Amino acid sequence: MLVDPDVGLFRADERVFTAMLDGWRAQMLARGLTTQTIKQRCQLLERFQEFTGEFPWQWRPADVDDFLAGLRSGEKPISLKTLRSYSNAVAMFCSYLTHPGYGWGEFCERTFGDIPSQICFEWNTPRHTTDDAVPAQRRAFTKAELQRLFDHIDDLVDREYAAGTKRWLPLFRDSVAFKVCYAYGLRRREMTMLDLEDFGPNPHVTDYGRFGAIQVRFAKGTAGSGPRRRTVLTVPEFDWVVDQLRTWTSGGMRAMFPTADRSSAMWPSERAPACRLVRSVMPSRLHGTPLDCPRNWGCTASGIPT
Repeated sequence: MLVDPDVGLFRADERVFTAMLDGWRAQMLARGLTTQTIKQRCQLLERFQEFTGEFPWQWRPADVDDFLAGLRSGEKPISLKTLRSYSNAVAMFCSYLTHPGYGWGEFCERTFGDIPSQICFEWNTPRHTTDDAVPAQRRAFTKAELQRLFDHIDDLVDREYAAGTKRWLPLFRDSVAFKVCYAYGLRRREMTMLDLEDFGPNPHVTDYGRFGAIQVRFAKGTAGSGPRRRTVLTVPEFDWVVDQLRTWTSGGMRAMFPTADRSSAMWPSERAPACRLVRSVMPSRLHGTPLDCPRNWGCTASGIPT
């Protein structure tokens, strides 16, 4: 119906915009991008259209200026990384519409008397000048701070165990997970998606047994391409994590969860075979404690990129 110039469209602007998003979605699927990335980008374009009250063939550079400026101002401004992601999504959508191979320019000129154009340029979008997105205010722990942190985490477990509560076991799981995250430099998602089979020996360091290396299967991808794989070796500076892993796996601690036998997930929970957490609950337990941890402390603050 959109191809036939003799057929009129009811609420043409809305239907054409929907068709544009459908076409862009198909293009991104053809490129192999993940469905989550595609969904987020399309939702952002719908949000941008609602903000402007206009449609792509009416958009101007001032529209994206106002949209991004509003997100960067206010009580909770978005981060520079998010700002860059948003502007890139708008720019890619405009590039798709203006490509002559898709015919949207010709169609819009015939139907609306106007054509879509690129509205994102170097002078109104943030530059990507560094791969390090960690805020400068955050720093790695010192050795003394790290020791104090791990000691306090262990004290939390001991306190709950001595009190006879059931909370000590999830606390022990979080304690081991937090230390594994630090020792191997894992992101939160990489840590929570670990399975028992992801651990393997390092033939050059036999003392570590089956915990000589981790096969990370859900490492951060690039350009919306989905997770990648990477191998992380156990290093001598953090070889204490081997005893932690042995206690958790073969020492029977993991098996104490009633759901442990349902899967080989590294971190079972009380009700599900595996924890699929956005972030570890351990950092939240440290706020208001004698450690006096700032609110922005977490895996990133520990020197681990997230």
